[in-house]
Amino acid sequence: MALPGSTVSEATSVATMGYRGASRKTQVMDMDQAGFLKQTPLFSGFSDKEIASVLSTAKEREFAAGDSIISEGKEGGRGFYLVLSGKVEARRGETLLAQFGPGAYFGEMALLLEDTPRTADVVATEDTRCLAITQWDLRALIKVHPEMGVKMMAELARRLRDTDAALSD
Repeated sequence: MALPGSTVSEATSVATMGYRGASRKTQVMDMDQAGFLKQTPLFSGFSDKEIASVLSTAKEREFAAGDSIISEGKEGGRGFYLVLSGKVEARRGETLLAQFGPGAYFGEMALLLEDTPRTADVVATEDTRCLAITQWDLRALIKVHPEMGVKMMAELARRLRDTDAALSD
């Protein structure tokens, strides 16, 4: 999957910046991660260079069906997750709040708010791969690339506006 306006080879080189000597399998996986990030509203306005910076700090995590990814009420685990494959559910008690599949993200509040307890349980409902970005890594990136923070704030404001509108209906 090439990034919009690029060839597959260009996308591979952008997605693997910082991964010198990466195998072809790793390059393809990174290219897929770059494509997912570009299609995610939170990162869709990012340049290819900014996407590569995010990927240089992100970690891929795997969860088996039934694994808890986030526990409601817990502090710590200051991560944002982008689902690469599989499915997860967000629950509060027995109430299903949301389901997330490939390309969806959750945990974004933990990126920006310190010492905020998690607001729901998130559990893998099938084997799942996620890209995880920690609060500390994102803040370090924003210090070096402040325009990334501005782009993210705009998307988070849109998401808050949409949530507010949905709640008032």
